[in-house]
Formats: sequence, structure tokens, C-alpha cells
Amino acid sequence: MRKTALFLIIAIAASACSAHRKIVHKNRPNYPAPVPTVSNKQAEQNNERVKEQVVQPTGGYTTYTTAQYIDRFKAIAIQEMNLYGIPASITLAQGLFESGTGNSELARYANNHFGIKCNSEWKGRSYFKDDDQVNDCFRVYANPEESFRDHSEFLKRKRYAHLFELDKNDYQGWAQGLKDAGYATNPKYPQLLTNLIQKYGLDAFDRPENEVQKVKREDRVLSEINNNIGQATKDSIITATPVNKTYIVITGDTLYNISRRFGLTVDELKALNNMADNNIKIGQTLVVAR
Repeated sequence: MRKTALFLIIAIAASACSAHRKIVHKNRPNYPAPVPTVSNKQAEQNNERVKEQVVQPTGGYTTYTTAQYIDRFKAIAIQEMNLYGIPASITLAQGLFESGTGNSELARYANNHFGIKCNSEWKGRSYFKDDDQVNDCFRVYANPEESFRDHSEFLKRKRYAHLFELDKNDYQGWAQGLKDAGYATNPKYPQLLTNLIQKYGLDAFDRPENEVQKVKREDRVLSEINNNIGQATKDSIITATPVNKTYIVITGDTLYNISRRFGLTVDELKALNNMADNNIKIGQTLVVAR
């Protein structure tokens, strides 16, 4: 009787596994959604307003040691792991790395611990800082917890879908998978994360799950990812197809930065517009999507 029951559980789990792995099937390219450009003066004025709203009345802010950062955010990392299957160790390691242990400019003033940028759908406050471009727009959160939740939502994109099929305590698989999926361009990114995890014992916060729990979580999360495909993206690093397939050239544009903005190579952009050279002019309309 016990053998029969065990066989049925394994069979159900295996059946669910094979079914849910077919959920994410749509094929849609990801194009960056453009965000408004701002002048240095506009960016500076905006950032001053943000600082006034975010910084405590005393003019101070919390400064973290590594141990304090881990103690402060371990509970929310575990919560996100249980909801989505992202190892708590990975979330903490990324937070430590991307936010400079919570002491970076973005973390202090924007409560942004993962460097998530604005996009055309973002309606919240913004903070401007030079990154890939001058005055790149970053999201401002009311508190760090919002940043951690947005990080989980950010990973619910098609290109990261396969990571949610890993065990939620497989931090090495996640570290490598994030790099392979394009989260970071640094070839040492997986090693940087695993070094932090091993140095500070962050894997102690990871929790294994049995096969049935794993299947249920995967089905739920992959179904959400499948529903996200084709909808307005919630993040700016992995972005949705633009509503408009054309772009009007403004001051300071080059074919290179326009191609990067819309997820194309320069040659692809030139081919879309039947261009023989790299010359563009202000006011020119370019096709930026097939």
C-alpha cells in the first residue's frame, strides 16, 4: 500500500514537471522602452527633491556593516525565496554587491538595492545617475523592502524562466544562470556572488523543498512569467517591445546609443532604415523594431 501511494505521488509530480516546463513558449524579442532624457540641471534638481524626501530629518541615514546588512535583510530574502524560489543567498549576495552593502548612493537616497532602472511604464519617483548613459534614470522606492520585491518581479521575465526550475537552494546554479541569461556582463559575476555566499555563510538561509512543493512553486511562477510575456514590462533591464516602432532623433543621439536603447546592433538598425552610412540628423525618424 505504501509503495503504491509513493508511486502515485512520484507519478503526479513527474507529470506536473513535464507539463509546466512547456508553459513558457511565446517567442517575443525584448526591446528597451525609451525613457525621457534630462539635462544635468534637471537631474540635479530632481535628485535634491528626492534626497529631501528620503533622508531622515536629522540629515542622516543608516550605514551598514556586512553583518548588519545581512541581519537587516535576511528575513525578506527568505520571504522572497519561499514565494518565488530565488535562493535567499542569491538575493542577499546580489543586494550586498549591487548596493555596496547598502551604502551606495542609490541605496541611501533611492532605497534601490539592485540598480533597477526606470522605463516608460514607471510612474514612481526617479533618481538620475550616470551609468550606461549620462543621467540614467533609476527607480526610487519608499523603503528597501519595495526594492527587494521589485527585484523578484524583475526576474519574472522569459529569459530567466529556466532558473525557477532549479532547486531553491541551488545558489551555484542560480549564480551561473543569472550571468548566462544576461543579468550582468562581468564574466566573473557568478564567482563574485558565490564568493560572497561562501564567505558569509549566506547559504544557511536557503531552504530545500520536496519534489511536490517544487512542482507547485514552478507551476505558479512559470505561469506568472508566461502571463507577463507580451505585457508591459515591470522592469527596465529586460524591457518590452516599444508601443511605437519608430524613434525621432534628438540632440546627442548616435546610431550606437540608439541601437543599444532598442536592443539592436548598429548594422541591424541601419538595415531597418536602408542606411548606407552612420549619418543621422536631429528630427530624423528611424524604424527601431521589425
